[in-house]
Amino acid sequence: MSATAGQAQGERGLAERLGLKAGQVVQEIGWDEDVDDELRDSIENLTGNDLLDEETDDVVDVVLLWWRDGDGDLFDVLTSAMRALAEGGQIWLLTPKAGRDGHVEPSDIGEDAATAGLSQTSSISAAPDWSGTRLVAPKGRR
Repeated sequence: MSATAGQAQGERGLAERLGLKAGQVVQEIGWDEDVDDELRDSIENLTGNDLLDEETDDVVDVVLLWWRDGDGDLFDVLTSAMRALAEGGQIWLLTPKAGRDGHVEPSDIGEDAATAGLSQTSSISAAPDWSGTRLVAPKGRR
């Protein structure tokens, strides 16, 4: 990779790596002091909207779900998060990377997501300490 290509990739906002766009409404679930504030700020700057908290009744385009091992029942939270999603919406499940406190095994994510009726479409390094897994409802269920 050339230095120019590396710089261009480094300059892309964190929110753009999640595929977010201006004007989208994003709900945040599972906030705690360990979340990545740079990612949160990038999302708000790109979308032009404040992140909505988990108590909102609004319909949202994206749910940003911070999840750690020991946070409870992931299936229940995913099922609840789907209720707020607009047609064609997505959930970005953010979990601590391997070797960090609260790491969640990918097999556990896959099992709970599938049970909730969601499909994994991609996984990325969302932030220095966080992995991101994009979850969507299969087209027949949207």
